[in-house]
Amino acid sequence: MMRMQQMLWRSVMWIVVAVLACVAGPSFSAADEAKSAAAPPEYRIGSEDVLDISVRNNAELEKVVPVRPDGKISIPLINDVAAAGLTPMELRDVLTQKFAAYIQNPEVSVVVREIHSLKVSVIGNVKAPGRYELKGAATVLDALALATGFNEFAARRKITILRRDGATQQRIRFDYDAAVKGDSEKNMLVKAGDIIIVP
Repeated sequence: MMRMQQMLWRSVMWIVVAVLACVAGPSFSAADEAKSAAAPPEYRIGSEDVLDISVRNNAELEKVVPVRPDGKISIPLINDVAAAGLTPMELRDVLTQKFAAYIQNPEVSVVVREIHSLKVSVIGNVKAPGRYELKGAATVLDALALATGFNEFAARRKITILRRDGATQQRIRFDYDAAVKGDSEKNMLVKAGDIIIVP
C-alpha cells in the first residue's frame, strides 16, 4: 500500500512539473520575441551619402553617385531622382520603375557605399565644440563623448537639443545626470541635423 502511494505521489509530481513547464514556456518565448522585435530604425538615405547603383547586365548604368544637397541623384537615362528619405530598397523600387521605360525587366541594385548624412553639432560648454559625422545610430551621450566632455562651467542638467521637424524647430531638454544614472529613456537617439547646446 505504501509503495502504491509513493508511486502515485511521484506520478502527480511529474504531472505538476510538466504543467509548470508548459505554462512557463510560452511566456519566456514571448518575452524573447518582444526583445528581438525592438530592432533599430531602418536606415534612410540622406544628402551627401554615396550610393553604388547598378543594373544587371548593363555596365554603362553602373554608377557611384553622391546624393546632392537637394536630396536627388543623377542617373543616365532617367536624369534626377529623389533619394533622400528613402531606404535603399525603396530607392531600388523607384529606379526599377523608371528604368523599365527603357530596359526590359531591369534588375537594379542600390548599395550605400558611404554615409555622410548623419551629422550633429555640439556647441557651448564642451571641450571640443564642433560638427560631428556619425556612422550609425548614436545617442546624445555618444555625441557629447565626441566633443570630449564638458568644461568646468557646463550646466549638465540644462542641455537643449534643437531638432528640425519640417518647417518648425523643436527644443528638447536633456538631463545628462539622469541619463548617466541608467535611465535609458533619457539617453535618446540623435537625428541628422540635431544641434546639442550645453549652456
